[in-house]
Amino acid sequence: MIKIMKLQKAVIAIILGIIALGAYILMSAAHIKWSRYILEVSGLFLMLGAVLFLYPILFSRKDKEGCVELDPEAPIDKVETTDSV
Repeated sequence: MIKIMKLQKAVIAIILGIIALGAYILMSAAHIKWSRYILEVSGLFLMLGAVLFLYPILFSRKDKEGCVELDPEAPIDKVETTDSV
């Protein structure tokens, strides 16, 4: 599902943000002065991941029936009907 919705980059950014946050905690415990820059990098990665998670929602398209297609690269002409009675 993650591969279909093109969210790999968002997941990687979130993971890098969490790793950088852990590095900040370790560095601040050792009283390293430039640990705050690692905290800034962590925040940037977490914000980037959040924005990338919104990508499918912002760029989704509606097909002829009004259903939302989350994959912006998928052709709109294909209409799948799921009539189950």
